[in-house]
Amino acid sequence: MRSVTLPLLSRLLAVGALVSLVEPAQAQGRAAKLAWMSGCWERRTPTMTVREQWMIPGGGMLLGASRTMRGDKVVEFEMLRIVEAGDTLVYHATPSGQEAAQFRALTASDTLVVFENLAHDFPQRIIYRRQADSLKARIEGVRDGKVRGIDYPYARASCERAGK
Repeated sequence: MRSVTLPLLSRLLAVGALVSLVEPAQAQGRAAKLAWMSGCWERRTPTMTVREQWMIPGGGMLLGASRTMRGDKVVEFEMLRIVEAGDTLVYHATPSGQEAAQFRALTASDTLVVFENLAHDFPQRIIYRRQADSLKARIEGVRDGKVRGIDYPYARASCERAGK
């Protein structure tokens, strides 16, 4: 067996160190930019409570769920996921009683993500924005020939009391 010289060994170690620095950054991918969405979010009105929860990014994906309740009754729910797809992110929504839909990211940063699907009936755009310790969600698009938008302001909520 041939011995490795010290200069060659030090170069191999340096390359290994660089690879270990690059790999985690690449492994985190585009989905990691949306880590600010993770956690539990709640919106209360006098007649209903909406809770949306997002898992931390992992494996190039965020998983989420939303539930709307009136009193003790679930009136709507939605299963959500955001996945890396090539050079972008895709938002997959499966709302209760409706067909699943996909929206491609137009932009994604550490405070804003905008998804769009102009072929979808309504909404055509889904927007999430971080503001301090709150999450502002918005859906918008054309409905009945008019541009419409609906805002969903969420406050951070405890994930431990999610069912209460």
